[in-house]
Amino acid sequence: MLAIVAGTLAVVLRPIGPRDIPQDARALAFVDRNGLPLGTILGRDGRHTIAVPLARIAPAFLEALRATEDRRFALHGAIDPAATARAFVAAAFARHVPGGASTLGMQLARQLVPVDASPWGKLVEAVVAQRLENGLSKAQILEAYANRAPMGSNLYGVEAAARTYFGVGAAHLDLAQAALLAGLPNDPVALDPYAHPDAARARERVVLARLRATGCIDAETERRAAAEHLAFQPRAAGILAAAHFLFFLAPQVAPARARVRTTLDRELQRFVERQLGNVVAQLARSNVGDAAAIVIDNATGDVLAYAGSPDYFDDAHLGRNDGVQALRQPGSTLKPFLYELALERREVRPTTILADVPVAYALPQARLYEPTDYSQRFAGPVRVRVALADSLNVPAVRVLSRVGVPDFLERLHALGFDHLTKTADYYGLGLTLGGGEVSLYELARAYATLARGGAPTSVRTTFDGAVPSVGEGAVSRGDPAWAFVTDVLADPFARAAAFGTNSILSLPFPAAVKTGTSSDFRDTWTAGFTRDYTVAVWAGNFDGRPMRGISGVTGAAPLWSRIMLHLYATHDAGAFAPPRGYKRASICATTGLRPNAACPAVVGEWLDAGDRRYVARTTPPRLPDRSYDAWLVSQPERLRLPTRILYPRDGDRFVAAPGALVQVEIAGRDAPHLTLDGRPVRAQSGAYLVPLRSGTHELVARSRSGTSSVHFSAGPHVARGHTGFTIEPVPRPSGPRESP
Repeated sequence: MLAIVAGTLAVVLRPIGPRDIPQDARALAFVDRNGLPLGTILGRDGRHTIAVPLARIAPAFLEALRATEDRRFALHGAIDPAATARAFVAAAFARHVPGGASTLGMQLARQLVPVDASPWGKLVEAVVAQRLENGLSKAQILEAYANRAPMGSNLYGVEAAARTYFGVGAAHLDLAQAALLAGLPNDPVALDPYAHPDAARARERVVLARLRATGCIDAETERRAAAEHLAFQPRAAGILAAAHFLFFLAPQVAPARARVRTTLDRELQRFVERQLGNVVAQLARSNVGDAAAIVIDNATGDVLAYAGSPDYFDDAHLGRNDGVQALRQPGSTLKPFLYELALERREVRPTTILADVPVAYALPQARLYEPTDYSQRFAGPVRVRVALADSLNVPAVRVLSRVGVPDFLERLHALGFDHLTKTADYYGLGLTLGGGEVSLYELARAYATLARGGAPTSVRTTFDGAVPSVGEGAVSRGDPAWAFVTDVLADPFARAAAFGTNSILSLPFPAAVKTGTSSDFRDTWTAGFTRDYTVAVWAGNFDGRPMRGISGVTGAAPLWSRIMLHLYATHDAGAFAPPRGYKRASICATTGLRPNAACPAVVGEWLDAGDRRYVARTTPPRLPDRSYDAWLVSQPERLRLPTRILYPRDGDRFVAAPGALVQVEIAGRDAPHLTLDGRPVRAQSGAYLVPLRSGTHELVARSRSGTSSVHFSAGPHVARGHTGFTIEPVPRPSGPRESP
């Protein structure tokens, strides 16, 4: 038994030696593509830190650290029994977990193996501290802690703190500086010198008092140090631009490297950072506090600018959050990839007319999904071009129901949306409206692929392979559907109904663009491209607060526009190539077929050979199909149609009640003669009202332009009444369709 216990203790208390806790001792310098400095990162693990040997740390700091954190450091082992006893006595009266007994070894253990403040956490901390005592000397423990102690402002270790706050190395700290830094680990957030300078100076005076109490300094030295004026360096000292980008890259850089040449353009980066601040300031009254942007060179995949927030060092606005990498709902920005896939598979064509009318999809558990448009209005019959350019939700859901959610999700994965990790059933038809979460980085990468005609984009952030490029899986490279979608997104007239022809999205050169707004106005997006560049922008709030009345075109689009205009300040953008194998042809805007006398508007559209044959041989319908009836009730177009009863609909059921009436809605350019069960129905104040009596009834409308009839019933209860919209089952995914 004793042997088992001894063996267990030997394993549990196995020494932790210097090789078990290595720390990078070198800073990492970054330059832009032209060799201009961007900044130096003190560490590569996401923390601003750098290790130095004990000999390069000012003795004043080490004395202050011992006096403040562990006065008996040289006299005890992993645990200080005297301090532990005092803490437990105090805790007995305070009735909380013992505190104030942690030695430097225990604090170092907490840095290496984070635990909570529970009794079990304290036990784990003590065990790790003992392992450190078993494998390290006192000097090594002191050095390891001094290089890892939390120092506020995402700084760790005395060297990083000394360079950042005072612009000197740890070896050159004077007494006042050393005392201030030694006090920070007690509460690095509340004592952050940048955020709470008065609290930091107050803690400095406490440290100086303890140094005097331990005999390290006299009263006069304490007084002079406390009175010394301490000037803090600017927060961005050491980082000239692109702080988020540097911290994003640092953990990916090989340890052997000390200098990295990035793909950024420093001049462009600084412009983007300034514009982020300007746009956010202008939108502050609409409760917009944060923004992010990324610029990619389409030809090379190089990241030219990367700004994760208006100010990395603004802790009040969570500036350290990286909006380029953060996961948010993308709103409508995924729609172009849905339409491209549907066009590629010929599920829809440029001639397809999509019904933007009220619709509901039957879901499991007897639930209904009822998509609506941002404008809360419906446009009726719309072409694919208009449905995408105006970002209409109902047509997009109809297209997704044809393509199938699993196939669309597979395409998004191929485009590099790696964070869409749920199943197709989880996302459902809302996937095309932003039902998942993506990053701005992923979105920009996918739009660069769209700009490249489906050719996968390998995003590069550094030269010489310092950080591996990021690419996507295979997509349908070169299919003309990519060029058609680009043509739609670059067409200001196609999006005129939603955005106008002279909106912030319209630039003096060809540019394809799409906006997006997430639910409750929490995120706004604008992503777009020219032949040369892709620019993607997000605006919102890192803490998730909703904005006030801000959409993609009013939130993120102004920033997108400024960046695009800056990119072409000295040269012109080239035109996009038309879809390969397509020709311009005239079609009717409401049928997608050849124009006839009844066509209200003729438009030009890109059609391939199969589309042109279909248009030439197909006879346009005389009437819209019945799925438009609910929409036609409120539309002036109803007055130009042949006679049709729009409401009630054939097969409707109503509750019969004494005196109950239903108003009949009729489309038609001629005055109708209406009968109910063969008896005339007269208009009353311009409206036709029919009684709801029990039984089945026939309603007939006749005029010079035609005859329409419906049957409806009324009874004491309704098994399924008319809801005002079409109910469609969610269809199963189907394979590619051939051209008509």
